[in-house]
Amino acid sequence: MADSQTDSISERKQSPQKTSARWTTRAHGNGLSRGQQDFVEHIKREFPIFSRYPNLAYLDTAASAQKTSSSIKTMTSFLKNEYANVHRGAYALSAQASEKFWSAREAVARFLGGVDPSEVIFTRGATEAINLVAYSFGQILDSNASILLTELEHHSNIVPWQLLAGRTGIQLHFAPIREDATLDEQRFEELVVQTKPAIVSFTGLSNAFGSVTDIRKLTRMAHSEGAKVLVDGAQLLAHGPVNVAHLEIDFLAFSSHKIYGPTGLGVLYGKRELLERMPPFLGGGDMIERVSTTGSTFAEIPKRFEAGTPAIAEVLGFAASLDQLERFGWESIRSQEENVFRFGRKLLLQTPGVKIIGPSNGERDHRSILAFTVEGVHPHDLATVADAEGVQIRAGHHCAMPALRALGLQSTCRASVGCYTSERDFEKLALAIHKAQSIFR
Repeated sequence: MADSQTDSISERKQSPQKTSARWTTRAHGNGLSRGQQDFVEHIKREFPIFSRYPNLAYLDTAASAQKTSSSIKTMTSFLKNEYANVHRGAYALSAQASEKFWSAREAVARFLGGVDPSEVIFTRGATEAINLVAYSFGQILDSNASILLTELEHHSNIVPWQLLAGRTGIQLHFAPIREDATLDEQRFEELVVQTKPAIVSFTGLSNAFGSVTDIRKLTRMAHSEGAKVLVDGAQLLAHGPVNVAHLEIDFLAFSSHKIYGPTGLGVLYGKRELLERMPPFLGGGDMIERVSTTGSTFAEIPKRFEAGTPAIAEVLGFAASLDQLERFGWESIRSQEENVFRFGRKLLLQTPGVKIIGPSNGERDHRSILAFTVEGVHPHDLATVADAEGVQIRAGHHCAMPALRALGLQSTCRASVGCYTSERDFEKLALAIHKAQSIFR
């Protein structure tokens, strides 16, 4: 651990402040306005890790976000003072827990534009949510069906479909990416027409490069040929709510831990008419209607897809995180993130030896994630040096080997922006790059 981080442990902790008021911020030039700088400091006070390590430059939010005080307190209070299982008990504690659990589901439904809460399925993560669709929706597909993916995808949106193809003989097709790590939309559309896929699955925001996809445009292309659409929203939803009705998507998968909530929890949104056609993914308690020695019948959605005791405390903690982010104000968060991202991108572009891997047109198709290489310095070496300087970045293939290979790469460095990211974090990264260059070149 870096000296600056170690020294900070003994520093006086900052006192928490109320966060009920919305913040209005406006950027000037390429950096943060004074109001946005104050906003970032205000946000950091709601994340306990920054009280413990005030000098932490955490640029790995795309891997997993830090946790809010609200989430931690909600989970701790429930486990200490209110714990009971949901759905099963005829006593007051269980009824209270069940009510809070459903209220949390309603909070997630609002985050998705006000969908029916029964269309919100809790899973162990975005990975399991995609696996659920691949397995259950895959069971109602013909063996001669095809599925269209893209080269941008995280392994979690590739491997489940490969497993399905291995079991059934269903054909997989991949839409290519361009040299600037953006999806080739023309080729995507051609493949939709040529292969007439039963389902199209693609990311809303690339975890490897920060490339943005035009979800509504791609969805309409897919629907024009009768395909259903699943969007991997693990990165996209970390930066704000979406309206699934407006985007016209059929399935959406995302994770709590990337939206400042607890780990071990994900969400699958699915249109009711599709979920009701799909067989269960896992069997066990609470997903059944009736069981006998000759067979079983299954519960209505969402219970049909939530076998066993759910992650109750985590669900409540996630809802608390969403509530905290809403109090910060999503528009203020977006504005702050966009300006910090713009600053970081410009700074890296001005740093000798650094090459950014990603969209070349700046902000239009690029957000929150900066993938880059440094001439003469291996990504893992840079990550090690950066950590010694109190800067946390990611190095490797980012669970996106096909995407990197399409661009002739084995690994990159990745710096990602969250609601608590500041210009100073990127300035420290630039200094770490200079230090690594002095060591390895």
